[in-house]
Amino acid sequence: MPKNKLHIVAFDVPYPADYGGVIDIYYKCKELNKLGVSIALHIYQYGRKKNDEKLKEVCDHLYYYKRHTFKNPFVGSKPYIVATRNGEELLENLRKDNAPILFEGLHCTYHIDAVSLKNRFKTVRTHNIEHHYYKHLERSELSYFKKYFFRIEAEKLRKYESKLKHASLIAAISPNDTAYFSKKYDNVIYLPAFHSNEDLKYSGKKGKYLLYHGNLSVPENYMAAIELVNNIFNELNSPVIIAGNNPPKQLIDLCEKYEHIQLSTDLQTKDLNELIKNAHINVLYTNQNTGIKLKLLNALYRGKFSVVNPLMVKGSGLEEYCLVGEDFKAMLQHIRNYLLLDFTKAYAEKRASYLSDNFGNSNGAQLLIDHIDFTGVDKPVRQSDKGILNRLSQLSSVISYFSL
Repeated sequence: MPKNKLHIVAFDVPYPADYGGVIDIYYKCKELNKLGVSIALHIYQYGRKKNDEKLKEVCDHLYYYKRHTFKNPFVGSKPYIVATRNGEELLENLRKDNAPILFEGLHCTYHIDAVSLKNRFKTVRTHNIEHHYYKHLERSELSYFKKYFFRIEAEKLRKYESKLKHASLIAAISPNDTAYFSKKYDNVIYLPAFHSNEDLKYSGKKGKYLLYHGNLSVPENYMAAIELVNNIFNELNSPVIIAGNNPPKQLIDLCEKYEHIQLSTDLQTKDLNELIKNAHINVLYTNQNTGIKLKLLNALYRGKFSVVNPLMVKGSGLEEYCLVGEDFKAMLQHIRNYLLLDFTKAYAEKRASYLSDNFGNSNGAQLLIDHIDFTGVDKPVRQSDKGILNRLSQLSSVISYFSL
């Protein structure tokens, strides 16, 4: 029996799977491949190296496209993250058959309304409510130029979001996002984030320190680390590790003031997983309730206790398995209480069962397969149709050009 085929359009090279969006893409491909889906992965490449060896283990076909960045990010009406992923070669490759298409994020939807794709089954995986996310980036950013860019980009994304009306299916990454998109569109499902964990690994009764982790080059994360140091970690005597790559000087200087606070950088994924496993409490804090925090899922699968603020967990379905502090004082009290407690196997098993049922990758992949219409896969594009599709594509490109 022939495999179901699926085109997946990725906004970045998804291996190594070392940050939020590409983690979701890579492990989605891996799980779909296990369930017999033949994946043609289309990748916009910029900055990250090709990794064909690992990607060919989970995909049958790989296509790379250059992201067409330009010096003036304010030109045109389309969001910069969309306008720079506009290759006609992608459209040509998508038209070679009638297989369904999965666009990863609004980033990759430049061609979603192409006339030649009108009758294709098109899914958009929404990783965030993008204009909300960019508004939060604006608030966190210190650079005036970047702050202005995020403000303009957020407004463009708000207007551009209506392109989702051309999607056959919208697969939202969190319950909150699902509720938002469901108010506007009828074809929305909740598809939990894909991740690197197959099962919960019991990590023992006691850990050695408190841990905060995140990509410390991202304003949201390093500002969160600074707030935790100034409002919680400075009140404790227990060892604290703040882990993440490329921290700003402001955070480096702050941590150096405290003997019990260690800044751990230049980490590989395996190093970070070890830190999570050996922490007694993972402390996670955010100022924005967007998408799903994969670092929280990782902490719950690999670590012991997790103390979080409401925005980190609200609407995620993970509230019951976190210690939620309404403010810094409440978070600090949770930490003091749970530093004295053992992480028991009984509690770990209860959490493992919930995570498997609600966030297991195999369940997510099957849910996606069940909602995608694969009936067009075995209908080859006739040679007589290709000339028509080419002319329609050219017309669509002209229309898109003048709409910029």
